[in-house]
Amino acid sequence: MPAAMKLGGIAPRDSGEPASSSPSGSKVRKCILLASLVLGAGAVQLKAGAGQGNSDTVSASPAQEAIKLDGRLDEAAWKDAGFVADLVQQSPRPGEPTPYKTEVRVLIYRDTLYFGFLCSDPEPARIAVHTMRRDGDFEGDDSVAVVLDTYGDKRTGYSFRINAAGTRIDGLISDPEHPSFDWDGIWDARTARTDSGWSAEIEIPVRTMTFTPGLNQWGLNLERYVPRDRTTLRWTSPTLDSFFYDLSRAGTLKGTENLKQGRGIEFSPYAIGRMKDFFGTSTRAWQGTGGFDFTWRVTPELATVLTVNTDFAETEVDSRQINLTRFPLFFPEKRAFFLEGANQYEFGLGLGTNLIPFFTRRIGLLQGQQIPIDAGLKLNGRVGQWNLGVLDVQTRATPLAPAVNLIAGRVSYDFTKKFRVGAMITHGDPEGLRNNSLVGFDAIWRTSTFRGNKNLLVGGWTAFSAGDNPQQGQRAGWGFKVDYPNDKLDCLGQIHEFGDALDPALGFLPRPGTRQYRSGCAFKPRPSRTSSLRWVRQAFFRAYINRVDNIAGVNESWRVDSTPLEFQTESGEAFWFEITPQYELLVRPFEIAPDVVIAPGGYQFNRWWVGAASSRHRQWQVGAAASLGSFYSGTLRQWGQSASWTSARGRWQAGLDFQNNFGRLREGNFVQRLWQSNFSFAWNPNIVLTSFIQYDTESQNVGANTRLRWTFKPGRDLFVVWNRGWRHLLYTPDLSLPPDNEFLAIKLRWTFRM
Repeated sequence: MPAAMKLGGIAPRDSGEPASSSPSGSKVRKCILLASLVLGAGAVQLKAGAGQGNSDTVSASPAQEAIKLDGRLDEAAWKDAGFVADLVQQSPRPGEPTPYKTEVRVLIYRDTLYFGFLCSDPEPARIAVHTMRRDGDFEGDDSVAVVLDTYGDKRTGYSFRINAAGTRIDGLISDPEHPSFDWDGIWDARTARTDSGWSAEIEIPVRTMTFTPGLNQWGLNLERYVPRDRTTLRWTSPTLDSFFYDLSRAGTLKGTENLKQGRGIEFSPYAIGRMKDFFGTSTRAWQGTGGFDFTWRVTPELATVLTVNTDFAETEVDSRQINLTRFPLFFPEKRAFFLEGANQYEFGLGLGTNLIPFFTRRIGLLQGQQIPIDAGLKLNGRVGQWNLGVLDVQTRATPLAPAVNLIAGRVSYDFTKKFRVGAMITHGDPEGLRNNSLVGFDAIWRTSTFRGNKNLLVGGWTAFSAGDNPQQGQRAGWGFKVDYPNDKLDCLGQIHEFGDALDPALGFLPRPGTRQYRSGCAFKPRPSRTSSLRWVRQAFFRAYINRVDNIAGVNESWRVDSTPLEFQTESGEAFWFEITPQYELLVRPFEIAPDVVIAPGGYQFNRWWVGAASSRHRQWQVGAAASLGSFYSGTLRQWGQSASWTSARGRWQAGLDFQNNFGRLREGNFVQRLWQSNFSFAWNPNIVLTSFIQYDTESQNVGANTRLRWTFKPGRDLFVVWNRGWRHLLYTPDLSLPPDNEFLAIKLRWTFRM
């Protein structure tokens, strides 16, 4: 399913810039002119790297007294900071002047880093804030960000971003194109509005990170984003081909050699009270329990974490999905214990969700039910040029599975700043039914200096499984990818083979027994400001071929993703049109919906996609996407709509998303619906109430997740979570929804550091 129809929001295909929206006044004449870009009419590529105009080194100034975190850079230490980093335009026109003057100062007080931003804005009233939720959607918000390479390896690091309200989002970097934003570190920030714009103070204790001790310089880059005209400013590498999270393009932060971890001890106990009620099947049950996480940083580079009686009551619920394929869906990991150090387990290049050798959702979850974790121990970090990750978890016996011990380990070695080789091993079966192990090896070479300043990645992998797999056949897999991800031309070619007996019990492999090919390019011109298409920021023309054969060489699937027309306007509206011819070979009956079973055989069908969405910076955001065409033995119509509203300062948020599928097949008709609504209110970025309601026709269940998070201080949180489900009874003629289940939890988590 194209990204335009992904559930939980309608967005254009990935463009390399913040997602935006629909065409303003799409006239036929303009669309014809736009399509002529493919022939080169009126298209120019802005010169990469023009006018960088900055030193790539900054020194952190020592502060003699503590900084009061209020967003106002009025302490003497800020005024005495020796070096001021000025950010310059990175997009859309690298190096050209903007009205958004941005100064950044860096301080160190004891073992805490402070970043101070002064952001001028000619129209302060138009500064946009859409959320105060931690890890919320910042794509329509004025924001500033910091990335740090604390190992000096130019590969792995940390990301910290805040919007103009001081709301935080953080992440771990191992892939410059796809950092993980699920990690939650302990750090803080404040902002303040000024007559000329806004200012921000970011406080990052070094105990929050692992780093190489005594290293006198870290990698650093800084960014500011202004959404109303989609302007990005950067400190270093302000070119269209550079990714902000590409640490090989980062500058240098000096003055870090004396930073200390202290004793490196962190203790996080929790206490929780909960109530469960399964209406009609059991009585209401109340329970109280507790547990803790204990972290010891053996060295500043290497941390070990012990968790006892682990609890995930505060974790947000999954966003439901509709499945039109015969393969399992992917749901991301959201549990905090497994997210810390998750970047150490990244494996291969370009595998995506085709194969995840170690997928942490296999631990503590089985058949949609939680499996209690008695204890877990993990080791994450770096020793010299070695990167390490080890996880050992003991689960508790339940009616679903016996108690089992599950182990995963990952090690990699940096031969150079560009070339890394690694290995991975997993052992254990979450169901406790058999022995299972997997061993994998990978190598990745990446550069940002190909042909001067272009990105190029080359990688390969292989993996083998062993154990009591009843499936006989090939237990190995391998793959290779070449990727050229750049602003004007983005091309790739890859091949992956997964043996029919390759069995990663602790991993995710939706299509074993296949050889998968993918290749293609995206041409993304930017019209000249003097052309008749100057209202277009960037156009996108894509063609990708996907083919899946079985191990015997018989073709099982192919699909061509072609985009003859897609563009984003200067203001951020977007429009896209896609044609997707497709072929599927069914070797066994496929039940796509209850009582609708598609017969085995080969099916070729053609799909057309069209969509539009408004800019993310607007107070009201709307989007719509539709797909029409043939589908197996009949036709399928898909409709998706989304609408959201945010109050002026981001305190109130409300949104609706609808996905509706109408299938008319020879074997029968079906209707699938997924409706979602969300609401949030924030007293401030540290006290936020959210509510997420979902309904889908497959489960006939309405589920509501209401969550209050009160952060007294970073690392010290109170969570109140209330989940309630209502199920429609199919044998009743009315639309009544009797209650099905209820869950209430109050959890207090407190972190102590030494």
